[in-house]
Amino acid sequence: MMRTRPLKVALLGCGVVGSEVARIMTTHAEDLAARIGAPVELAGVAVRRPGRVREGIAPELVTTDAAALAAREDIDVVIEVIGGIEPARTLINTAFEHGASVVTANKALLAEDGPALHEAAEKHGVDLYYEAAAAAAIPLVRPLRESLAGDKVNRVLGIVNGTTNFILDRMDSTGAGYSEALDEATALGYAEANPTADVEGFDAAAKAAILAGIAFHTRVRLDDVHREGLTEVTAADIASARRMGCTVKLLAICERAADGRSVTARVHPAMIPLTHPLASVREAYNAVFVEAEAAGQLMFYGPGAGGAPTASAVLGDLVAVCRNRLAGARGPGESAYAQLPVSPMGEVVTRYHISLDVADKPGVLAQCATVFAEHGVSIDTVRQQGMDGPGDGASLVVVTHRASDAALSATVEALRRLDTVRGVASTMRVEGE
Repeated sequence: MMRTRPLKVALLGCGVVGSEVARIMTTHAEDLAARIGAPVELAGVAVRRPGRVREGIAPELVTTDAAALAAREDIDVVIEVIGGIEPARTLINTAFEHGASVVTANKALLAEDGPALHEAAEKHGVDLYYEAAAAAAIPLVRPLRESLAGDKVNRVLGIVNGTTNFILDRMDSTGAGYSEALDEATALGYAEANPTADVEGFDAAAKAAILAGIAFHTRVRLDDVHREGLTEVTAADIASARRMGCTVKLLAICERAADGRSVTARVHPAMIPLTHPLASVREAYNAVFVEAEAAGQLMFYGPGAGGAPTASAVLGDLVAVCRNRLAGARGPGESAYAQLPVSPMGEVVTRYHISLDVADKPGVLAQCATVFAEHGVSIDTVRQQGMDGPGDGASLVVVTHRASDAALSATVEALRRLDTVRGVASTMRVEGE
């Protein structure tokens, strides 16, 4: 039997995502009601600019007083798609205090203040759902939090930012430089006018913090995530990766230590073999590779951004939260029982690709090899070739066996001090093998 009294929903934000949420709630109202067991009613929409025409939204629902809307006692669920830290944090806490559950897509806030939000939701007996904060339409939070709850996840490796994947894909497929590829991404609407959050890895780092926390049942904050962007990736790096049978991707990597006593979370460009499933992820798509003890290797793939894809995840959470509401129950809360420490980047162990500009004369290779040996970094392959143009320089490309990030960093610093090394052109990790 369907309940006749509708569940009332407040929508905070009506931009690209919010407008799609409102549209789907309106056009799919009957289907949503059937899935939930009660109708859902859009009871108010908080916006910054009330004068804009918003198709499908009754003008009387629009308000600029987001705080008053979040505090309404008749609201069952608040959907927050404003983004940023404030006023989103205050509005979500206001909703909790007045008995409303919350669905949010706010990755930055969750990565910054997720534990406190979970505690507030539990204190007030309401839900906090955020599938859209991890990878837009790709179902990832719920599989990690529920489907794999009985398993032991050891690694989460993924492409979680569509803008950066588009840029690197263009650099690889067309030979374009970083600036040229970024200009194309901007023209096509994949990159914002200020792309810093994407290209410097902040967006991916926030998602990595969320995913690591869920996967490893521990608290991981944004400050715990090592972050490097892709602005220093060159066409030469892309070409060198291709010669190794690899491609370059900006990866979010969350790992459990071999002894199980700590975790790491990092975002940086890396070379991955063309045989790895993530290597074939093109354009602005996202994909996340999960390695679990019993389930083995799982891959989740799809659009990781955009109004409609993100709204799909928001509405999925809305259905779940409303069902809980009708049942008088709460969904899964924060699972941070493990409380594993987050190890520093220096303890991460992987392979490396180092490109050096050196003097083209006898003994240079031996000198460099000695530096690697002194720091305990074993060399796998070496390629040396003369550089184009006048002078007596050469390019030396070294690929190492697995070593700690701290050992590699010390090696690079020592190489820079050699008289025969004119510069370290690039250092890039090799992952996914």
